Amino acid sequence: MAARSVIFAHGAFCGGWAFERFRAPFEANGLRCLAPDLRGHEPGAGPSATVGVSMADYAADLAGLIAREPDPPILVGHSLGGLAAQMASARARVRALVLLAPSSPWGVAGGTLEEAISAVSLYGLGAFWTQAIEPDFGAAQAYSLDQMSEAERSGVFARMVPESGRALWETLNWWLDPLMTTSVAASAVKAPVLAVAGERDRVHPPATVAQIAERYGGATLVMDGMSHWLVGEPGWEGVATGVLGWLEERGVL
Repeated sequence: MAARSVIFAHGAFCGGWAFERFRAPFEANGLRCLAPDLRGHEPGAGPSATVGVSMADYAADLAGLIAREPDPPILVGHSLGGLAAQMASARARVRALVLLAPSSPWGVAGGTLEEAISAVSLYGLGAFWTQAIEPDFGAAQAYSLDQMSEAERSGVFARMVPESGRALWETLNWWLDPLMTTSVAASAVKAPVLAVAGERDRVHPPATVAQIAERYGGATLVMDGMSHWLVGEPGWEGVATGVLGWLEERGVL
C-alpha cells in the first residue's frame, strides 16, 4: 500500500525549500511529502517569471497536482500558499486541509492596522499588479522573519525570489477585484480544516486566521510567542507536532 501523501504549498517570494525542515516530522511519520515550487518560483526561473501570474494559476497548478495523486493527499499551505490551498481544495479532493498563517480568501477582512498597511503598501510602486515584485528585506525582517536570528533571517531572505504583483493584488486588495479571483465557496471544501496562527503574527493575526477557519467549520490553533514564519522560526517543531496530533485525532493519518 502506497504511503499517504502531503502536499506543501509555500508562501509569497518563496519556494518548496521553505518546508525543508518542517516536512521532516511528517516524513518520520511515514508520509510521502511533496513541496513543489509554485509557478515562476523555480530556481533559475528569472526575475520576470511571475509577471501576470494569478492566484487562479497557483490554485489550478495545485489542483492538478492533487488530482494526479493516487489517493487524496493532505494539503498544507503557508501564507499566500494557504490561500492557494483553500482555492485548490474547493476544486480537488483532499484528505485534510491545514492552513499555516493563511492569507484570507475573498470576503474575509482583516481588522488590524498592519493588515491595512499591507493592503496599500505596494501602491507606491505604481501599477504593481503588472510587475514582478522583488522581496524587501526590511518588510521580511519586520513582519515575516522577525522571530528568527539574524543569521537565519539572512539565509532565508537570500533564497527569496520575485513574486507576482497580480497575485499580491488579488490577495491584498480582493475587494477591488471584479473577478472575485480568490473567492472560495465554503461548501465546496469538504475536508476537515485546521488553521494555525502565530500569537505575534502581524501579517495574518490570530483573529483573522480564526475567521478563515470558521468559514469552513474548522479548528484554530494559536502558537504562543510565534510570528508568521511558522515553518521555520523557533517553535516550528511544536507547529508540526500540533498539526500531526490534529491529523491523528481526525483519523487522517
